Amino acid sequence: MAEPISRRGFLVQSALYGSSLWVLLNVPRPRAVAAAGASTRHEVLTDAEWKTVEAITGRIIPTDHEPGAVEANCVNFIDKALAHEDAAVKPLYRAGLVGVDDVARRRFAKSFVDLTAAQQDDVLLALESDHADGWSGGSVTSSAKFFEMLRAHTIMGFLADPKYGGNRDYAGWKIAGYPGGGHHLGGYSPEQLMGKAKIKAAWGEEV
Repeated sequence: MAEPISRRGFLVQSALYGSSLWVLLNVPRPRAVAAAGASTRHEVLTDAEWKTVEAITGRIIPTDHEPGAVEANCVNFIDKALAHEDAAVKPLYRAGLVGVDDVARRRFAKSFVDLTAAQQDDVLLALESDHADGWSGGSVTSSAKFFEMLRAHTIMGFLADPKYGGNRDYAGWKIAGYPGGGHHLGGYSPEQLMGKAKIKAAWGEEV
């Protein structure tokens, strides 16, 4: 993984221009929408799992001079996705998170959430490279595949419509420079599309 600012730029670009993630960002998730609208309580993740997932997302899209995944509540997006449309990968998350803590304890004798930011990055780099000593992800034999799954969910939670439970306060859209779906507002004028006129963003500001 790159330095934090470069990493965020890479992740935002990969979501906007990577065809697979772009498709996932636009797949309807009606059950997740209903669950996110009803409550922010955990539906799938235990308290410990929630904290670990939140910490991992916080290193994938870290907080600096701009909000990161923690502020965008990406963990809530992931929890609601696992409870509903992405329920098939729930067992992979459960096993993979055990593996993450095992790697953290092997390297630093602490659970992942108790590590420093630099140590957490060290663990995630090991997972990403698939050279994570101590990995015991059960049915998830590849730490790299688990990391990629969680990273994809993090990006989705950061950039998907807030109705899905993430992108709180439009944090991801503000950073990406995306004002929200114009088709909900009658579409954009030619002047707006050409940058000659302001667009009223979903959060009420003109951009």
